[in-house]
Amino acid sequence: MARFAAIGLDHRHIYDLTEGLLAAGAECVGYNPDTTDLRVLAGFQKRFPHVPPVQRERLLDDPSIDFVVISARPADRAALAVAAMRRGKDVLADKPGVTTAEQLAEVQAAVAETGRIWSVCFSERFIKPSAAKAFQLVRDGAIGRVVQTVGLGPHRLNRALRPAWFFDNPSYGGIINDIGCHQIDQFLAFSGAEDAEIVSSTIGCFGTEPAGFEDFAEMTFQTQSVRGYARIDWFTADGLPTWGDGRLIVLGTQGTIEVRKNVDLAGRDGGDHVFLVDGAATRHIACEDMKVTYFSDFLDDLAAGQARAVPQAHVFTVCRLALEAQANASRFMAQVRP
Repeated sequence: MARFAAIGLDHRHIYDLTEGLLAAGAECVGYNPDTTDLRVLAGFQKRFPHVPPVQRERLLDDPSIDFVVISARPADRAALAVAAMRRGKDVLADKPGVTTAEQLAEVQAAVAETGRIWSVCFSERFIKPSAAKAFQLVRDGAIGRVVQTVGLGPHRLNRALRPAWFFDNPSYGGIINDIGCHQIDQFLAFSGAEDAEIVSSTIGCFGTEPAGFEDFAEMTFQTQSVRGYARIDWFTADGLPTWGDGRLIVLGTQGTIEVRKNVDLAGRDGGDHVFLVDGAATRHIACEDMKVTYFSDFLDDLAAGQARAVPQAHVFTVCRLALEAQANASRFMAQVRP
């Protein structure tokens, strides 16, 4: 049984990562209680009361621990990952795995030096049954050759739940680096490409406090044969019964797939809905029985000593493209009336 530790309890994604790994058969043997958000720490302790608190250096130095899970403040994740890899541990990091190009280069050097696995959980594809079902349909040729993807990633701000670093650009890396990485990951996966070109990117500030907070962004990307568009924002209204109406639309030469990841506005219960239009019919596909295998695949890769389920090069490419789109984006400052 693989043994892991949770290091950096600064974002609530640590709950999903830990729960997924436990369900896949791994054992969490300790967590580092250092945090920038005591509410996240309290939530972890409530969910996993059997896991003991242990200081970070003891966890990193423990040779019986196979890998670490990191959901620290985004700007701190790369250094923690490098430290873990150089002490013989693989890494599963919350997104974004890095916040600067320099950090990405340091992580790449550590992977090359140590041979360890550095995985970043792009959860909007990796742990959503609806996304897995859509990917299976595309791979099986249900809509012919993919022509374009459209990804929509709205999020609820939940200001009262956010720590101070959430509003500090150097701390989280900017809106595209933070949540736009999901859209880049999806585009590469559904287009079947190893790399892509960021054609354009735009970041908007529409008046969300504090001044200059990036609350909107859009991107277009392409490969030699597929185009893509993505929009992300922090404007999900409180009336929606979930944190965001995430959608993915995949256009093919013989049909279209729409993925509704979190809610069906037509009224069906729950999340994870797929709609398929092809030459025969229009139908809704429930995804309750679709298994999500990211965490078990990660554990299998650890046992094999190589990243096969999510290739290491793919993770590097997603991070690089997100950083490029963030750095090169045009800026749109909306005129806000007093």
